[in-house]
Amino acid sequence: MGSERALANTPASPAASAAPTSADLKRWRDNLQRERASVALLRALAGRLPGRPQGARLEALAAQEEGQGDYWAARLQAAGAPLPPERPSLRDRALLVAASLVDPCALLPVVAADALRGVDAYRTQADAAPVLESEARVARGLAALAYPNAPAQILEAGLEHRTNVGGSGSLRAAVFGVNDGLTSNLSLVMGVAGAATDNHWILLTGLAGLLAGAFSMGGGEFISMLSQRELFEKELALERRHIATAPEAERANLAQIYREKGLTPQQADTVARQLMADPDVALDTIAREQLGLNPEELGSPRGAAAASFVSFALGAAVPIVPFLFLHGFTAIATSLLVSGLGLFVVGALLSLFTARNPLVSGLRMLGVGLAAATVTYLVGRLIGVSVAG
Repeated sequence: MGSERALANTPASPAASAAPTSADLKRWRDNLQRERASVALLRALAGRLPGRPQGARLEALAAQEEGQGDYWAARLQAAGAPLPPERPSLRDRALLVAASLVDPCALLPVVAADALRGVDAYRTQADAAPVLESEARVARGLAALAYPNAPAQILEAGLEHRTNVGGSGSLRAAVFGVNDGLTSNLSLVMGVAGAATDNHWILLTGLAGLLAGAFSMGGGEFISMLSQRELFEKELALERRHIATAPEAERANLAQIYREKGLTPQQADTVARQLMADPDVALDTIAREQLGLNPEELGSPRGAAAASFVSFALGAAVPIVPFLFLHGFTAIATSLLVSGLGLFVVGALLSLFTARNPLVSGLRMLGVGLAAATVTYLVGRLIGVSVAG
């Protein structure tokens, strides 16, 4: 990227200051690398949305991020330091692969959370002041794309999250399903292993826990999503009837919404009248603006049930696989090891939706899961000794 391009509303080149330390240079290189990765990801997502407003918006946000990268490149060059080669991290590469495989909208909450982390990081760096507001604008823009039915704003404490029944909600549900299956079945298997080291009973219990939990999760998710979809469809049908029988009242409601968004009374009334001219457009607008619904993404009960069943089963299978090949203490230790690794990975993945440090989130999940497994193992051990005695 050309470092001569200046970021809009920021200095074209960094002001002269004291000679930077090696720590400063490393931080500037890290900031440049992060901006480069963000640009690549935003443009990859924009490429999946050709001709759509979201794609154009992502391209514009990528240009802002590129300008921020130019700022850090200029600082490095002014200090006489060479620009680092582009070396995306493993996580950045994984996100680029995901951007080419999954629905782009499903990754937008992840990208918005990354932008929020960038805002938080820049707030702690005095020399990042010229790009802080630009990073905040990028985070705001990504929040508006990720949560189209919620106010697009960045709060001091983080993003104002809003559950979406579409793609990103399914992605989060899958990650949580793996976590539930892994944690619950690890505890169950360790409890039985503490009481009896016979692989036959451990495998039988683990498989029963896997099937029972997966069917419970899948069935519960199906009923929950079906009830939610039926409720949404009822609300849409009610609004469709209101549009047909009381158009003036609905027009007044729409006008009020746009006045609250900052339009003048005359502008709000004009927009509302134009929208009400087409009943289908009016229903779509009322659903989004008044009900907070996307009529095109009400959720699939069968898809949600299948995702919950499979994700729970995958997580629940991890603790029992070692017992298929190993025995005794070796099997128990191996199960704890692979399950601990799985817990850490799931915790790190959850950080994608919470804007928390992946290492902290992974270690926290690891601690909670192993603590539960330890307690159930000790309880099983105690019961096993009592029965044997």
